[in-house]
Amino acid sequence: MTLRERLNDEMKEAMRAKDKDRLGTLRLILAEVKKKEIDEKVTVTDEVMVAIASKMIKERKDSSAQYQAAGRQDLVDKEEGEISVISGFLPPQLTADELDSLISEAITASGAASPKEMGKVIALLKPKVQGRTDMGRLSALVKEALSR
Repeated sequence: MTLRERLNDEMKEAMRAKDKDRLGTLRLILAEVKKKEIDEKVTVTDEVMVAIASKMIKERKDSSAQYQAAGRQDLVDKEEGEISVISGFLPPQLTADELDSLISEAITASGAASPKEMGKVIALLKPKVQGRTDMGRLSALVKEALSR
């Protein structure tokens, strides 16, 4: 079953259960998918859906932090709820050991020796880890590994 089919099935379930919050979030995901299809005139694959979901989660984390700073707990809770629904469409997250292993392999493969060459390493890692880890965290780990 593709992620698109799963999204449609979960929307139907949310409608039957009258779960308005979940349904609203699922519709947001579908809207982003359709927007991507229209803008690029392509059929969205699972990989593209993972990228869309990752972007949506990042946006919501940023919004949540701003709402937290403004003292708007009601909006923070709404964003966190959306994050939990959207996260269901991402593959399992990488463990710290798996991430360290991938970083080591990428550093060796790219021949990078200093933090200035971080872009080479990130370019090799991005397709492997997209949607499976936070890219900001990955960037910090790569920089730390290259600084040693």
